[in-house]
Amino acid sequence: MIRRKINKQLSRLSLLTLALLLLMASCRQAHTPRPRGYYRINFPEKAYRTYNGPCPYSFEYPVYGNVVKDAEPDAEPCWINIVFPAYNGKIHISYKKVNNNLNAYIEDSYTLAYKHTVKAEEIQEQVIRKDDDDVYGILYSLEGDVASSVQFFLTDSSRHFLRGALYFRTTIDKDSLTPVIAFFKEDIIHFIDSFKWN
Repeated sequence: MIRRKINKQLSRLSLLTLALLLLMASCRQAHTPRPRGYYRINFPEKAYRTYNGPCPYSFEYPVYGNVVKDAEPDAEPCWINIVFPAYNGKIHISYKKVNNNLNAYIEDSYTLAYKHTVKAEEIQEQVIRKDDDDVYGILYSLEGDVASSVQFFLTDSSRHFLRGALYFRTTIDKDSLTPVIAFFKEDIIHFIDSFKWN
């Protein structure tokens, strides 16, 4: 009776061992780790419309964005945001009248761009000069896990100063945001190319 139980248990153990061996032998394909993936992002076609508001400037902005007045408590009358709800992003625009303080505004823009040097891998500056429209400035492109990857300022050197910055309300991850930043940087360049003082 005890021998029968032992033989039964050995028989079950043999079957289990055989099943495990067959299972291990059938898995000959080596496992290859895959890189971390990101969501596919579908971008709309580029199309623009003109902003002509009560402020002393006009520009073209993407049809997939909305111009809204800045709702921050300390916002000035001509501060606006170009909001992109589908991408959880915005281009924040702040405007100031120049009154013998242009250098201070330019220095503030420089400071705001370069405060990201802790996380930025690189900061590129591109000079903006549109003599026909009396528009001058600098476009800052920041590489790395920074809060604002594209910033710029525009001025006529005597009366007007405007600063812009691209922001996304999401976790900052350079790898996942790179195509989105590149897409909206094209819109910022179009904004600058179409920009005029009124």
